Amino acid sequence: MTFKIFLLLLSTVSTALIGGLFYAYSCSVNPGLARIPDASYLQAMQSINRAILNPLFFISFMGTLVLLPISVWFFKEQSMVFYLLLAAALLYFGGVFLVTMVGNVPLNNLLDTTDLTKLDTAGLANLRHKFESSWNFFHRIRSIASFVCIVLVAYAAILSRNT
Repeated sequence: MTFKIFLLLLSTVSTALIGGLFYAYSCSVNPGLARIPDASYLQAMQSINRAILNPLFFISFMGTLVLLPISVWFFKEQSMVFYLLLAAALLYFGGVFLVTMVGNVPLNNLLDTTDLTKLDTAGLANLRHKFESSWNFFHRIRSIASFVCIVLVAYAAILSRNT
């Protein structure tokens, strides 16, 4: 296995890990949380948002942001692979990374800095309404973008073996 192929393998795995994380949220975490009362929902999201800030998440989330452009550069001589990886890198940057940083993270920070014990029932309902619909909207964008990135990178990996 050449370094170039190994790099593409790492890019594929890191892209799939992030896409899988978002997929799991879409299939189980978000629907499960939608069924619980406001205070429980907000407490659970605070806990989840704090727990995800860990080295394993950062390695895959930020690693993909770095690995995809490096892969683009290494495959600049293989036009179709290059363009697939370029599309994946740009989509990941805009549709996953920027959406997360501009959309989800500010909402996570709002929730994190809120002392839920000081809110009454109406305040909890209002915060949940403000947080949940917007957070889920941004999450859908990054989930779809991640899925497309996985397809692009996987197809690039398949094509790279034939050139």
